[in-house]
Amino acid sequence: VVTSGEQLDLQDPLEKGLEADDREAIVSDIEQPVLEIEKLNLWYGTSQALTDISMKIPEKQITAFIGPSGCGKSTLLRVLDRLNDLIDIVRIEGDVLFEGRSIFAPDFDVNLLRKRIGMVFQKPNPFPKSIYENVAYGLRIQGINSKSVLDEAVERSLRGAALWNEVKDRLDDSALGLSGGQQQRLVIARAIAVEPDVILFDEPCSALDPLSTAKIEELMHDLKSQYTQVIVTHNMQQASRISDYTAFMYLGELIEYGETDKLFLNPVMEQTEAYITGRFG
Repeated sequence: VVTSGEQLDLQDPLEKGLEADDREAIVSDIEQPVLEIEKLNLWYGTSQALTDISMKIPEKQITAFIGPSGCGKSTLLRVLDRLNDLIDIVRIEGDVLFEGRSIFAPDFDVNLLRKRIGMVFQKPNPFPKSIYENVAYGLRIQGINSKSVLDEAVERSLRGAALWNEVKDRLDDSALGLSGGQQQRLVIARAIAVEPDVILFDEPCSALDPLSTAKIEELMHDLKSQYTQVIVTHNMQQASRISDYTAFMYLGELIEYGETDKLFLNPVMEQTEAYITGRFG
């Protein structure tokens, strides 16, 4: 919350036309990115939500999207999995390359994209099934029904999500009986069971208590050796703790993107500094 005096002093950070110094505000020297966003624009009907977004997402690193509510963070995240396809009034220009191929190409298999790029949402969404069947669900959809294969995948995924020791003796119990933090780790286990390359997290800790949040953050750090991760978060402290790269967005534009330590300790753009020091947002 800002006082009226602060707001008058800041005005609108973009309308003031604040300039960057001679350093790069958008890092571009990421080698072999797994995802490349190129001049992306998105509209909901006549309202533009994203404007000329260009950035590269590094492989097997954690990238955080930060910014005030309504700045386009979650919209951008959903583009990477083509979840905005499900909204009739959405129009997109520009491109997103996944391993060098356009995800919007007519011959690009959207189902394969969503297998290789998993999504974990803000609110845990376990299915009304057993713990075992929640984790095995994606594999069954792919036609895998071998009990030995499913058993191995369920255990591997639950261990990967740091949940195995808590549920190994009650795999047939309903997933709905788990705590909120356990449900979120179960959802992560379900996502990694199909062995994706990228996991997208849309504010995965916003509904969790501090202890559960710490477990999720520790889990994300452990998963980094195997998966590329992108997280949307309103918690700047969380972004600074767990991410390798951070993107600051404002009013649908990418203002600054770079290594997390540099962005938080020595930002290029005055808008970024104003946001992370609490002058607006």
